[in-house]
Amino acid sequence: MDNKIFYTLKRFFLVVLGGVIMAFNINTFVHAGGLLPGGFTGVVLLVQEICQRYGNFHIPFSVLYYALNAIPAAFCFKYIGRKFTFYSILMITVSGFLTDYMPAMFINFIQLHDTLLSAVFGGIINGISIVLCLYADASSGGTDFIAIYISEKYRKEAWYYIFFGNCIVLAIAGILFSLNKALYSIIFQYVTTLTLGALYRNYQQSTLFIITKMPEEMHRMIHQKTNHGATIIDCFGSFEKQKRTLLYSVITASQVKDIIPEIKKIDDESFVNVIKTEHINGKFYHHPKD
Repeated sequence: MDNKIFYTLKRFFLVVLGGVIMAFNINTFVHAGGLLPGGFTGVVLLVQEICQRYGNFHIPFSVLYYALNAIPAAFCFKYIGRKFTFYSILMITVSGFLTDYMPAMFINFIQLHDTLLSAVFGGIINGISIVLCLYADASSGGTDFIAIYISEKYRKEAWYYIFFGNCIVLAIAGILFSLNKALYSIIFQYVTTLTLGALYRNYQQSTLFIITKMPEEMHRMIHQKTNHGATIIDCFGSFEKQKRTLLYSVITASQVKDIIPEIKKIDDESFVNVIKTEHINGKFYHHPKD
């Protein structure tokens, strides 16, 4: 099968699967615990609760969800990419529709009566659904659009900034309804954030310090595998009193596990130090969304 066709099918499958999982999570763990996931999903659920409690009428989830995502989607279409936006809209469409119309047999599959369990496991599942979209070079919409834009522009993880923004929505929910539910919802959102950070590392960078006898071969391998370069520095080993060569390179954190074995294949006596990079300023290659 052609690589381009396979990649398209892979993106489609991951996005649809992410949408199904997110809708399932909302209809089970989120509703069972009376939680607000944060982001646009949390805003929609909050508005639904306000309308139901104070106005005694129900607004479909998908109607509000699609309306809120319209402007961020147009923004991402202009600044991030067409395909990225298309697959993100597919995710939004699937999750919004299934949240309203998922068959009861799937919803009744999980019946929890412990709010803490709902918050923890619901947060994990929510994070997984978002990660599936990120691996498909898409997003789950809403505030994820904003997070992706910040990450692409500034090469920094924005999930924790979004988390603090979500806390504002949860504070409103705590004032209007139950403080307990708002606090449990913060746990839900925090677990989601931790899951994202653990499973998706494309916006994290790692610095490699490699002491080797084969710098040119090592540099070529790093460039071929990651599209990143390296700086070669002459140095001196104080223990053996011999000249050494140091390679300095910054790569995506998710690429480290594949690069280390390749380094050892080239020079099994090499010494490698991997350091978490907090911030970089300069040109840094990243895989395009489209």
